[in-house]
Amino acid sequence: MIKLKIKSGDVVKVIAGDHKGSEGKVLTVDREKNKAIVEGVNMVSKHTKPSAKNPQGGIVKKEAPIHVSNLALIDPKSKKATKVGIKTEGDKKVRFSKKSNQVL
Repeated sequence: MIKLKIKSGDVVKVIAGDHKGSEGKVLTVDREKNKAIVEGVNMVSKHTKPSAKNPQGGIVKKEAPIHVSNLALIDPKSKKATKVGIKTEGDKKVRFSKKSNQVL
């Protein structure tokens, strides 16, 4: 399991695949599979059986995971995609934007 540079709550841009160019907030990150679920991106139709929670059943649209290599973090300053670096400030590791050198 490698250290990912994307965390839940980050705003990311899809840089490859069918949904290239779309942006959204990361909802969850699966570190074992190197995938993330991004709000409003990679929507799939899921067929659901009727249940107590959903007595009607039917087709539900929901987000599917995207590989983190297809995502780029958006720099809060320039609002463009950026690479992420890690540096130590005092005794703490922090992520920073390589475009604006700003701590994330």
